[in-house]
Amino acid sequence: VKVKMLSWNLDNYIVPRNYDPTLHPFEVLQEYVRVLNATKLEGVFAKPFLAWLDGHRDGVSCLAKHPKSLATVPSGVCDGEVRIWNLTQLKCIRIIQEYVLAFVGLLFTVGDDKTVKQWKIDRPGYREGEEAITYNIRKDTGIDHHWKEAVFATCGQQLDIWGKQRTNPICSMTWRFDSISSGKFNAIKTLILESCTSNRNIVLYDMKQATPLKKVILDMRTNTICWNPTEAFVFMAANDYNVFTFDMCALDTPVMVHMDHVSAVLDVDYSPTGKEFVFANKSQSREQRVICVKWTSDSKYIMYGSDEMNIHLWKANASEKLGVLTSQEKAAKYYNQKLKEKFQHHPHIQPTEQCIMKEEVNHIKHSKPGSVPIVSEKKKHIVAVVK
Repeated sequence: VKVKMLSWNLDNYIVPRNYDPTLHPFEVLQEYVRVLNATKLEGVFAKPFLAWLDGHRDGVSCLAKHPKSLATVPSGVCDGEVRIWNLTQLKCIRIIQEYVLAFVGLLFTVGDDKTVKQWKIDRPGYREGEEAITYNIRKDTGIDHHWKEAVFATCGQQLDIWGKQRTNPICSMTWRFDSISSGKFNAIKTLILESCTSNRNIVLYDMKQATPLKKVILDMRTNTICWNPTEAFVFMAANDYNVFTFDMCALDTPVMVHMDHVSAVLDVDYSPTGKEFVFANKSQSREQRVICVKWTSDSKYIMYGSDEMNIHLWKANASEKLGVLTSQEKAAKYYNQKLKEKFQHHPHIQPTEQCIMKEEVNHIKHSKPGSVPIVSEKKKHIVAVVK
């Protein structure tokens, strides 16, 4: 047989290399130049903003995520309107005149008329005569659906657990406090429920025993909470001017305190990997305040709603290239990422934050040694832990 042509797939060919450091005396310098150029180019070509979804006539106050569809996102505003959006088409596919707060397969809405309504979302359009399953409740302010079972929780003067197709709650839990502003189910330990109250409490509940377990009292009010999707016992609390990371097994000391917020933190959400988080801050700048924020389930995009009456869609990684990547682009991306991890402590690669001298630190520094008691930042915000 006559052979006319030979072809070699370069993607499967690995060039042999001798890693002896004596043969490559300038390897570190070359890698540093490469990672420095890659870091600068990322800043030059960064395009974090993607699009906005407009159509609401009031400020967007809540967002939710579909558990199975990445492109479906409902949003609710203060005037009672709910819009379901398609992110791939960047348009509204349905309108409901209610108020949305929970979304898992079915859409649950809670309104000022003291009712929770269950909607089917598989219908393409909106009809005026469309019927929804209605649950009569007290004037509650929050709702969250169980991750596995067909139950949901509403919070107001007390925490009520409801079953679908039931007119009365399965159980009600309270612990002598004013009102509950937010309640969330744990995604891993699904029998654990958590809530934050108006009198600065964060309470843990056991849904199986229908009793509260313990609570922690902070020095300021907690606006909302969010469970870590990969670590069962870790949750984050959005507080006024601070964000706390707690371990539910040791509530007397937070794991981390994220400080230096200029105003109240209204919402917080974890990435699906559990390694990053995003928060919505009531900014004091010229821009409108951000009320709600969500991280998409594919960990690539961040969306938030504000008083500007629209939803902003951003890339989680500002310099990430969208679309299909070639094998050479994937290799270059992986190589640059490894170089960044190697030189991450260099100031030109990972700029360090400037140290701001606070009033308390300045007071301790210029006082007589031992005259001013030093209290840890993690301890000063905890008032008490009650079991």
